[in-house]
Amino acid sequence: MNANVYQHFRTDEHPFIDTVEQWIEQVTMQYAPVLTEFLDPRQAYILETLVRQTSDLKFQFFGGYEAAERTRCLIFPDYYEPAQEEFDIVLYEINYPKKFTTLSHGKILGTLIGTGVKREFFGDIISDGDAWQVFIAKEVHSFVELQVTKMGNVSVRLEKCDYTQILIPKDGWSEERTTVSSLRLDTVISSVFNISRQRSKQLIESGKIKVNWTETVRPDFILDLLDIVSIRGFGRLQIQGLEGATKKEEIRLLLGVLRK
Repeated sequence: MNANVYQHFRTDEHPFIDTVEQWIEQVTMQYAPVLTEFLDPRQAYILETLVRQTSDLKFQFFGGYEAAERTRCLIFPDYYEPAQEEFDIVLYEINYPKKFTTLSHGKILGTLIGTGVKREFFGDIISDGDAWQVFIAKEVHSFVELQVTKMGNVSVRLEKCDYTQILIPKDGWSEERTTVSSLRLDTVISSVFNISRQRSKQLIESGKIKVNWTETVRPDFILDLLDIVSIRGFGRLQIQGLEGATKKEEIRLLLGVLRK
């Protein structure tokens, strides 16, 4: 892999860059499309950056519905015309006793991962405030359907449903702008959620913060474009745009924010 490409990304992203290069090489050599697993927005950004450097290849993202956060990508030769069915995504509704209990995103995801299936095979988990649905890769959907019969102490059943039955998610991202002195994780969290840097640092070091679904305990972790940060008890934020610097050399950010 060209070291010149590495320098534009974080060290921990280099293995993913190598994987994308392998996908690109496979499409180039075999003249056939390659379908990825579910990618988070940051991974999708990296993939798009690399594929665009290969002028004779095209790509398309799809996560089961238009506003999907986690998507699969089809990389294909320029003459190829992909169909939606090729993304191999199956939609399930979670049938559970709504009168007696509630579910949460964390409880559902924990149960799905508990089947032994990698996170990369699960797309978005969405809710309208009452019902819950999840998008699952076709390769594992039958296995997951058989395995998931309980979430915590609650008996559940995964029921396959048609795309015409997709829920309208209750929670929507709000667009916000702020300025920060740096892209350090503790600095951005402090600014967006209006808490002290010390409080922000404590949250990070106590394991309550995830960046792109991976726990991060370093307050000095540097965020970048399209990173998603989950803050337990506060909500989520996404770096949607880096909009230059102010006269005082602070960084202008365009953010998506989901507050609890």
